[in-house]
Formats: sequence, structure tokens, C-alpha cells
Amino acid sequence: MALLRCRPNSLAITALHLTIFFLFFLVRPQRASSEQQLWNTTAALRGRKQTGGCNLFQGNWVVDASYPFYESSSCPFIDPEFDCQKYGRPDTQYLKYAWRPDSCAIPRFNGGELLRRWRGKKIMFVGDSLSLNMWESLSCMIHASVPGAKTSFARKESLSAVTFPDYGVSIFLYRTPYLVDIVRENIGRVLKLDSIEAGKSWQGMDVLIFNSWHWWTHTGKSQPWDYIQDGGRVVKDMDRLSAYYKGLSTWAKWVDLNVDSSKTKVFFQGISPTHYQGKDWHSPKKNCMGEQSPLSGSTYPTGAPPATSVVSKVLNSMKTPVYLLDITTLSQLRKDAHPSTYSGDHSGTDCSHWCLPGLPDTWNQLLYAAIVM
Repeated sequence: MALLRCRPNSLAITALHLTIFFLFFLVRPQRASSEQQLWNTTAALRGRKQTGGCNLFQGNWVVDASYPFYESSSCPFIDPEFDCQKYGRPDTQYLKYAWRPDSCAIPRFNGGELLRRWRGKKIMFVGDSLSLNMWESLSCMIHASVPGAKTSFARKESLSAVTFPDYGVSIFLYRTPYLVDIVRENIGRVLKLDSIEAGKSWQGMDVLIFNSWHWWTHTGKSQPWDYIQDGGRVVKDMDRLSAYYKGLSTWAKWVDLNVDSSKTKVFFQGISPTHYQGKDWHSPKKNCMGEQSPLSGSTYPTGAPPATSVVSKVLNSMKTPVYLLDITTLSQLRKDAHPSTYSGDHSGTDCSHWCLPGLPDTWNQLLYAAIVM
């Protein structure tokens, strides 16, 4: 299954394509009779970091011999980019760490229970290759929980899906690294900070899990746009945090206008960190290559990246409740969890993405805890 890393989409899938995709791949039984089957919560979710009085995202990493949740060889959904064991990573200790919040115990992930809560539902991850990382992780975790269940997999342009037809559950991924659109015009590829035509493909979902940041810092040949359009102004470049804030604000307006929070629950997958600069954890000559254990404690030496403040500001401005999966600090501690050079045919050292099994499984365990606690 070939994968171009972080390949940006330039054209949104049409509504017709999406309809055909749904009809072909989704077996949907009668909807659950009560929203309480999906959610066991009464508090608003806007930017919330606590569930039932528990801060899920403040804690530390501990060794747990029962991990991982699955073996990469038994999951049919993992791209080579993330399959570190298959491509020669010699150590396995990174697979044995569990996240332990300071203020409570979190339930162990139960894919069968999640499928029952999600019966007849459509779930969609929307974002870049970190969304891909989390989507593949969740699909593997559920697959391992119900090994006898039928599954189907499909990938077409920007849209992919794993379906569990016995439950009528489809888990989609829509690849769009900026959330806002990139459009080809006469002058070249234009990143439009105030346009989300692709949002037509996100409607009708029961759960939406958004993510964007990874691509906003890219420059040179890895930058997939030539110009930025900011309102009526077209520029060659601008401060990237400012651009991110404007793009994310456009996304927030789209959510407020298009999402009915009584029918659709919205999450934002927090900022996923990189580990290219060992100086960030007081090891200036290192990067993630060869790292085999997390940092101890519950804080990261350099603190949170500036993008986290942008996310917080935007979420707090929204009318629609959005649950922030605040994964940044716990992921910063996991300098050991990247593919580094064990990522299939990809050259170089990858300190951006994460091995599967691995850290994204914890992200999904916290998503599960946010749903059931």
C-alpha cells in the first residue's frame, strides 16, 4: 500500500464521489436510539482537558507489560511509513509504555465497546499525516479487539475508510493538511486562508476529529503552495503562526456554521511535536534516532510550542463545543517513539511521525476515555 508522506490534496472530492463512496463501503443499520449510547457526558466540551474531574493529559509514562494493544504484523491497515518493527527497528521497549494520569485511572481501551457505542455511526479524521497516524492506530486497535469481525478498506484520492460492516461503523480519513483550501490558479498554487470548500466532504458525520499544524512550517520544495491569499490580499509569504491562526479561525467559523453539536461531536487533535533538535531535551548532539526511553517526569524542558496557544485561542472563541485532545506534552516526552530510519522506503530520519504500535495508540486510548468516562 503505497503512501506519499504528507501528500497534500489540491482538489476536494466532489459530493457525488463522496456519496458513491458511502453507498459502496458503508453498511448502515438503524441509528442508535439515544445519544447517550455514544456519549456519557453532560458537560460542555469546549477546550476541555478534564473528564469527570480527571485531567487526562497531566501525568507520566510508566512501563506496562500488557502493552502493546496489537502487533503490527496482524494489522492490515498500517502504512510502511509507520511500521517500525517490520522495517528493522531492533528495540521493543518503546512498545511497553503506558500513560498514567496523575489524578485518576483511565479505562483500558475496549474496541468492542467502542463499536457498540458507535453502532451505525460515521467517524472522520480530518487533517494531515498525523491524522493518518491516529486513524490507522484506531483502526488497528479496534481490529485487534474484535478479531472475528469483518472489515473493508478503501482509499480514493483524499478519502480513505475502514469499515466494520457488522456494526455499521465506518472510520474515515480526509487528507487536508491545512484544513483550508489550496487552489490552482493562473499564478500558481494558492493557499486560501478564508476558504474551506473541502468542508462539503466532512458533513453528515457523527464524530469529527480535526488536526492541522505539521505543514504550516514547511518551506522550499516541501511547501505545497506558491502564494497565500489573505482576504483580498495575495502575498508570497507571511508569518506562519499568523497564517495558522487565520486558517484555523476560518475552520472554527466553518464548524460553528455547519456542525449541529446535538448530532455531531467534535474533537481537535492537539499539536503533535517533533524531536529533531536534541537541545530541546538537553542533548544537543542528538535527534530521535537511537532514543529508547521517554523523558522522565511530566514536563518538557522547552515548554509547549507556540501553536498550542493558537489552538487554545481559537477553540475558546467558538460557539460549538470542541474537545481538545491535549496530547502535546505527553507526546513531547516520547522522544523514543518516532520511526527515525525505520520507515519503509522513506529516506532520512523521521522524527515527526510515530511508530505503530506506539504513541498514537495512547492518543486513541485518551479519546476512548473522553467518550466513556
